[in-house]
Amino acid sequence: MEHSDEFLTIVNDAVSRVSEVTVEEALERREAGAVLIDVREDNEWQMGHATDAIHLGRGVIERDIVGQIPNKDKEIILYCGGGYRSALAADMLQRMGYTNVFSMAGGWKAWRDADAPWEMEIPF
Repeated sequence: MEHSDEFLTIVNDAVSRVSEVTVEEALERREAGAVLIDVREDNEWQMGHATDAIHLGRGVIERDIVGQIPNKDKEIILYCGGGYRSALAADMLQRMGYTNVFSMAGGWKAWRDADAPWEMEIPF
């Protein structure tokens, strides 16, 4: 997907304040208790997502995060399709007082390329 210059400007601004982790680091940190959150759209989530991830789409994460994860010191790793939306979401969570938030570099594409565990929603 081609991104506009305007979108890339705000992403690059957010990335300047957000720490990133690799897929390998995300897997290790998840084993140690970090929460993995998929911020993609509902249809993207349904087509496949990281095993044991929570789905809080980019459009609702700021509204719903406190109800899902009230501990603002909990380690949280966000991912999206390629790492852009998760950086924006991580920046917002930090502004909300979350102190241990990371964006996964490369997002879902990197997760799949690394052959990390994933699952798919089964329609009823």
